Amino acid sequence: MTNYKENFEHLSPVWTHHTDIVVDHAEGCYLYATDGRKILDFACGIGVTNTGHCHPKVVAAIREQAGLLLHGQANLVTHKPMLELVEELRTIVPKSMDGFFFSNSGAEAVEGALKLARHATGRPNVIVFQGSFHGRTVATMTMTTSKTIYKNGYQPLMPGVFVTPYPYAVKYGWDEEKTSQWCLDEFETLLASQTAPAETASVFIEPVLGEGGYVVPPASFMKGLREICSKHGILIVADEIQSGFGRTGKWFANEYFELEPDIMTVAKGLASGMPISGVISRLELMKKWIPGSHGGTYGGNAVAAAAGVATIRAMKEEKMLENALARGSQLMAGLSHLRESYPQIADVRGLGLMVGTEFRDAKGKPDKPTAKGVVAECAKRNMMLLTAGTWDNTIRWIPPLIVSQEQMNDALGIFEESLAAVTK
Repeated sequence: MTNYKENFEHLSPVWTHHTDIVVDHAEGCYLYATDGRKILDFACGIGVTNTGHCHPKVVAAIREQAGLLLHGQANLVTHKPMLELVEELRTIVPKSMDGFFFSNSGAEAVEGALKLARHATGRPNVIVFQGSFHGRTVATMTMTTSKTIYKNGYQPLMPGVFVTPYPYAVKYGWDEEKTSQWCLDEFETLLASQTAPAETASVFIEPVLGEGGYVVPPASFMKGLREICSKHGILIVADEIQSGFGRTGKWFANEYFELEPDIMTVAKGLASGMPISGVISRLELMKKWIPGSHGGTYGGNAVAAAAGVATIRAMKEEKMLENALARGSQLMAGLSHLRESYPQIADVRGLGLMVGTEFRDAKGKPDKPTAKGVVAECAKRNMMLLTAGTWDNTIRWIPPLIVSQEQMNDALGIFEESLAAVTK
């Protein structure tokens, strides 16, 4: 019989562990542990299992494809699932975005998008936003600014990366429009003082800031950013890795801002847990990417691509985006009601089922102990939540898009009990 505890000790400690759960199986919104616990999973593998755990249509597609073709390397052959995935994606991305490249992980997609932007523009530099998270490879951790831990001990890193403020109104203590205008001014100052437009290939932005605290930018900021970038020929790359595939109640969060990016990166929710990611752009830009200069052995794997096709179809057939909006409204209303009784909750914000609850103390400073304490109390009551933000003072809600009204009520009840336990 497998000794799970003993084998656990042989895993590299570079992985931090949020819980001691050893999962036996999972279904829908629940994880089932080997010790018999049933855990309401509102972490979703960090925003991956949008269709819920082991959605039957996705599982069936994986099983069928596994018996047909496990691997067909994209330089050697083109397999049906990859082409079917392109067909499905073309029904949900902006019509102008008709070029697709597939990788395995979010970081790989971001690296690919950066390389594409450099080739397409002939420019070297990139701008990212304060609080961003784009990955853990050398290039992507250089572009990540949410926490120092992701870079600690690895510097010096890649040159040519510049950082500008994200419109995080609660952090600055201003209203949204003042924050928006200040951040646009700072962006233009950066172009005038540190990286000239003529040497700036792209700006990478999360349409909802993810690891940085689940921050929704003002629409005026996104509009202004588009105008500045279009004026200077700077490509906008929308990192939709955490916010894509129905997470916000739309296929992609940029739709809320009527922002049509030049390049988009996707991963997480694309295939319900199978490893696949994508760089999506206009084909005319893709044609400027020097053939052979980028690639990968496993990119667009046949089984993962088949899972992606089944994921998109299931989301459409079962109206998961509509459910994300309805349950997101229920969640926001419930959290806003709790905020009236718990002054530690400084802000409740989000789109669809990508919601953040930020905690600050009486002096307005980030309150990590309360946020972490509430998450720990929720875990004791068999519900999994995660924190986010530079100071880990925001609890992020990322339940499956299939979550029911009853399950959301259960979650809010557990959250209220946990709040009371920590703040009493």
